[in-house]
Amino acid sequence: MKNQLTIVATIIAKTENTEFVKAELLKLVEASLNDKGCINYNLLQDNTDLNSFVVYENWDDEDALTGHLNTIHFKAFTEATEGKLNAFTVNKMTMLS
Repeated sequence: MKNQLTIVATIIAKTENTEFVKAELLKLVEASLNDKGCINYNLLQDNTDLNSFVVYENWDDEDALTGHLNTIHFKAFTEATEGKLNAFTVNKMTMLS
C-alpha cells in the first residue's frame, strides 16, 4: 500500500510492573484492532527479558495512526503506565518489500 504506515514500538516495563504493563498492553491490542484504519496490531514479549515488549502495527495511513493516538483506550494506556516503564520508543517505518 502506497501510504501504509508501520509502527514498531518497544516498551520496557520496570521489573515490578511487568505483569501490570502486559495486562494494559493486551487491553490496548484488543481495543486498537477495532480502530479505523488498523490493518494489524501485534504484541510480542521477549522470551529472555520478560520486561521487554514490542508492538508491531500497520495502519492505512498517517491519519489512521493519528486517530488511534487520540482514542480513549490509547490515552488510558499511557495514563495507566505512567511511571511504570523504563522506556517507550516508537519507530515509524515504511515497508520496502
